[in-house]
Amino acid sequence: MLNKAILMGRLTRDPELRHTQSNMPVCSFTLAIDRDRKGPNGERQTDFIDCVAWNRTAEFVQQWFTKGMLAIVVGRIQSRNWEDKSGNKRVSVEINCDEVSFGETKKSRENYQSGGGSFDGGSQLRPEPSYGGSQVPAPSFDLPSGGSDFAELADDDESDVPF
Repeated sequence: MLNKAILMGRLTRDPELRHTQSNMPVCSFTLAIDRDRKGPNGERQTDFIDCVAWNRTAEFVQQWFTKGMLAIVVGRIQSRNWEDKSGNKRVSVEINCDEVSFGETKKSRENYQSGGGSFDGGSQLRPEPSYGGSQVPAPSFDLPSGGSDFAELADDDESDVPF
């Protein structure tokens, strides 16, 4: 059977590192992941996915990740049954992490933290647009004038085309 999940989202809080009775490190964290489509009210919807990392991966996550950071998680979906303090039976679905990677560069993280982004209340940090319009302006590409090694082909010059 196939059970593989690949997720990218922002941590909703700092990762929590604990140790089992056999002293095995285990780290819990939650990713906030925006859905592609907006909800019926026109608002963006966000899913909050619980993740668990073990051993060296757990220590790596706890050491290098903090709230708001973008993480890429590769793992498997797993459910577990447990009982709450009141004795009620509960079920949790979470991602058991095989790999956790940085989803952004350190420089882009610093840009978010230095005021280049805003927190939108859905636990997602978003960059503020630096342009005035509603669409991202297309980049302009100016070719250097003169001194180019490229020559323009004439429409009827197909003699050197290999196909």
